[in-house]
Amino acid sequence: MQSCLICDDHAMIREALAGVIRLSWPEAELLLASDFRSAWREMARLPDLCLCDLSMPGAKPLEGVQELKSISALTPIVVVTASEDDSLLVDLFQIGIAGFIPKTSRSSLIEAAIRVVLAGGQYVPPRVIDLANSTARNHRPAQKEPGHPATRLTERQIEVLRLIATGQSNKEIARDLGLSPATVKAHVAAALGALAATNRTEAVMLARQKGLI
Repeated sequence: MQSCLICDDHAMIREALAGVIRLSWPEAELLLASDFRSAWREMARLPDLCLCDLSMPGAKPLEGVQELKSISALTPIVVVTASEDDSLLVDLFQIGIAGFIPKTSRSSLIEAAIRVVLAGGQYVPPRVIDLANSTARNHRPAQKEPGHPATRLTERQIEVLRLIATGQSNKEIARDLGLSPATVKAHVAAALGALAATNRTEAVMLARQKGLI
């Protein structure tokens, strides 16, 4: 990552997120914004990643994020929020946000989520996917429910779980898939989160129970 835009109207949150970026990507340029208007200006610099709060001066949350997306469609936007507005989260999910991270998350989870997004994936807490699926079901004819929530895991995460099930370490998986060990670690963390598993063994067991691997 060469540059990251951090948008939050609280200086403490901006600095905390900046600390996560500095530790993992020390060479990355940090662009900071405290409101949507300044965020839009900085987004024109086409950063590699945007971490954005929802409640900032200058625009309503959905409108503000939509404008960021229209300025740089190729920049993945990860919303870092304390919002409990389910309908807003679903709307943001549907317009293609790259991820949602609760502000209460540990720095290790934030880093793992960022790595997944930078690798081309999407980090979305299971609660948000459940909300999106529920909304979709309410807008289509009734049909038989699928046997498992497969959409919680990306194809790459399922692939990583299959290799974990064979006993491979992160380094071995990275070698076989042509990924960095850090990226594999991020996929593992995201898979554990999606399955609500506490460790690799439990994740494999749950994935098998759900028919994912």
